Amino acid sequence: MRILVIEDEKDLAGIIKKGLEEEGYVVDTANDGEEGLYMAENFPADVIVLDIMLSVMDGLTMLTKMRKKGIDTPVILLTARDALIDKIKGLDTGADDYLTKPFVFGELLARVRSLIRRKSEVKQAVIRVGDLEINTASHAVKRGAKAITLSAREYMLLEYLAYKKDNVVSRTDIVEHIYNEDSEMDSNVVDVYINYLRNKIDKGFDKKLIHTVRGAGYMLKEE
Repeated sequence: MRILVIEDEKDLAGIIKKGLEEEGYVVDTANDGEEGLYMAENFPADVIVLDIMLSVMDGLTMLTKMRKKGIDTPVILLTARDALIDKIKGLDTGADDYLTKPFVFGELLARVRSLIRRKSEVKQAVIRVGDLEINTASHAVKRGAKAITLSAREYMLLEYLAYKKDNVVSRTDIVEHIYNEDSEMDSNVVDVYINYLRNKIDKGFDKKLIHTVRGAGYMLKEE
């Protein structure tokens, strides 16, 4: 899943980016509100982590413009302020959650996962498709009694398909959600990783869970 972090404190932005990447997220960053708005429009994210106090364009102004453009990406606001009025203003502007600095990274991570679940049809931390189980908190994957070891990229792809289970996901959507803006990838790479997943998820099982929808993309679904 893809996260956009908009934070002008470079050290903090770096810490957040590193922590999220270690948890298997693809992370894009922006240093001011203007750049953040451009990123939100052109590089669709699953969650945006947005600081209120930004240069060029402040976070609330950016959020207002983003919502007016119809961008409904869930937003977590970050701010050093802890006054109730600031929280109310932020939520009324269109934010989905609010975290006051300084914060514990684990709390930010839990809120990110919660917003991803809230936007998808999947509401539980453990996603089940047939006898396949994906724990989005621990990244543990098993099918039946068999534990499955995945690379970071394989897990990101499987988790994205799982959040979209029973729905067709195009190759373009997959590239947008599991690679950051600096990656020059084409949809053929997706086919390669789908094959990797099939060898680990479906091989040796009678029921196949990863399906190709000709001319459209892929779907994770119990037959």
